[in-house]
Amino acid sequence: MSAHGHVDLGHTVAGWTGTTLALLGFAGAGAAVCAAWAPGIWIGLGVVAAAGIVTWLLHLAGWGKPSGPRPEVEWDWRKRDTGARAGHTECLGCRAGGPRRAVAAAPRPRSAASLPAADGGA
Repeated sequence: MSAHGHVDLGHTVAGWTGTTLALLGFAGAGAAVCAAWAPGIWIGLGVVAAAGIVTWLLHLAGWGKPSGPRPEVEWDWRKRDTGARAGHTECLGCRAGGPRRAVAAAPRPRSAASLPAADGGA
């Protein structure tokens, strides 16, 4: 058991790939600042931007994870999300993926029964 309890923190192929690319981009830009090499700063920042795009594309391809908890059998970071093709509910990345995903990932209205009590616990 970790300090965060028995939960899935989203270790996915998309997450690890994006984090690695962003780390390399920031390190490259930082080294370019130290070396006073202006083109290297822009190259490093370009790699950081590419990291965001690559992470988003991998998420759309099913190598990310939807928001919220997942069943424990899906916690392995190499486990592909089979529901990603239709889009994840309340996922900004899926809604930005195009009209077909935007319709599938549109937030669903909640019933009044699922809302917390309005009296504030009094």
